[in-house]
Amino acid sequence: MKITWLGHSAFRLEESTGTAVVADPYSESLVGYRMQKVAADAVTVSHHHRDHDDLSRVEGDPEVFDTVGFWELKGVDVTSMHCWHDDAQGAKRGPNLIFKYRMDGVDLCHLGDIGEECDARTGDLIGTVNVLMIPVGGNYTIDAVQAKEYVDFLMPDIVIPMHFRTPSCEVDIAKVDEFLDLFDEEQLVYIDGDTLEVDREYFDGDSTKVIVFSDKNF
Repeated sequence: MKITWLGHSAFRLEESTGTAVVADPYSESLVGYRMQKVAADAVTVSHHHRDHDDLSRVEGDPEVFDTVGFWELKGVDVTSMHCWHDDAQGAKRGPNLIFKYRMDGVDLCHLGDIGEECDARTGDLIGTVNVLMIPVGGNYTIDAVQAKEYVDFLMPDIVIPMHFRTPSCEVDIAKVDEFLDLFDEEQLVYIDGDTLEVDREYFDGDSTKVIVFSDKNF
């Protein structure tokens, strides 16, 4: 399975069979830099803000999943569940969808722009997670400390931070460093690029690994 970070909160997830899903494609007009165009069988949209729902960046006539539901896509299971984009039950920024994907026997979870603090209800709703994609930049989402609380509750094998300030980012959010500082140095895995090929070595159960992709192109 391949996980490719496309910048901001966008990822391309590809199963070994070739089935691919893009999560939260974004518009340059808000983020400050352009997402490369990629092909996929489906797109998941956590909420309809311009930095999460630019379908023009995804080629191949993909199916679009942007509601609560369950879908089976060429052997890949996709599930979505409701949460809030803020800490006021949507009064500030509305709803958000959490998406889970089952690919190659691995459970991946993309939290979109979740703004709720972690509690037992939300944690139990999400359930088992091997790979967690989580916003850490604060302001419009949970911040670094709140994100760490989700990690501690869910105990995923892999955490991938997203929605943080990069060199070209124009969104008023924090850098990833505040989140990384909450982990031991040996937990941090720096990737010289934007793609991770996941194999069983990442699921040894010893401790959570935090994947840090290069942000030089963003």
